[in-house]
Amino acid sequence: MNPSPHTPRTGRERLIAAGKWIARRRRTALAHLLRGACYGAGTGAVGLIFVWMEHQL
Repeated sequence: MNPSPHTPRTGRERLIAAGKWIARRRRTALAHLLRGACYGAGTGAVGLIFVWMEHQL
């Protein structure tokens, strides 16, 4: 017995629901991706600056 009051979704309805779920979270995912890229670029830049400074001393 299904405890949910809703009927199970068909294959097509599942795909549509998954597409809507992805669309709702796309902006959040892109923001996280951009933040990660910025953190990575900043970390790399600081690392290169320290390597350059070590070679100058």
